[in-house]
Amino acid sequence: MTLTIPDDVRAKAEIYVGDAAGQEKTRFLLAETGLPSGLLPLKDIIECGYVEETGFVWLKQRRKVDHYFAKAGRHVSYGAEVSAVAEKGRLKKITGVKAKEMLIWVTLHEICVDDPPQGKLHCKAIGGLSRSFPVEAFEADGPPPAVAAKAAAAPREVAVVGNDNGNGAVKEEVVAEKKEEEKEEEGAKEEAAAGAGEEEEGAAAAEIDKVEEKLKEMSTEVAHKHAEEVAAKN
Repeated sequence: MTLTIPDDVRAKAEIYVGDAAGQEKTRFLLAETGLPSGLLPLKDIIECGYVEETGFVWLKQRRKVDHYFAKAGRHVSYGAEVSAVAEKGRLKKITGVKAKEMLIWVTLHEICVDDPPQGKLHCKAIGGLSRSFPVEAFEADGPPPAVAAKAAAAPREVAVVGNDNGNGAVKEEVVAEKKEEEKEEEGAKEEAAAGAGEEEEGAAAAEIDKVEEKLKEMSTEVAHKHAEEVAAKN
């Protein structure tokens, strides 16, 4: 089933486009809610939306992902479109997530941790089925793959996050080193061009001075010659 986000919901949401921004926001939300960082191992995220007022979050990826949590001994399937309502220590009203129980896939509707913390994660399926696992079984190893890959290629690549209500509000912006280097190179070229221009102007001024000096010498010679001719006639 296609996940349709109403316009009024999108207008209130922070919209994160692209895999790198989506991975970062997903990890950030899991950390904020106190859930393990590897709980949503999505790939090739197209869009991530989050409405802070209600906690509603949606994720769209290019295709569904089947992931095996080795430490929990469970297969979990994440559809191309996943949504939930995020609260402290809980994801509820989940759509698009299924877990394999024995030989069948069951649809999960809620995932939560103990309150107060006891180190357990509880997965609840539609129909009343519930399973508990150690929280560490769902912790991720290292940063999100998309973020790590981009960090290797461009450690400070620009990451712009905004909303979809037409305001284009920027939530985060990190200036890329590459762009800074390009600006520095352009500045150096401009300085070099300015220096070359000054040298050309100086050379032209020197030539003019030489011409003026020559004209003065010629005028002096003409004056002397004229004076000699007048004296000779007298």
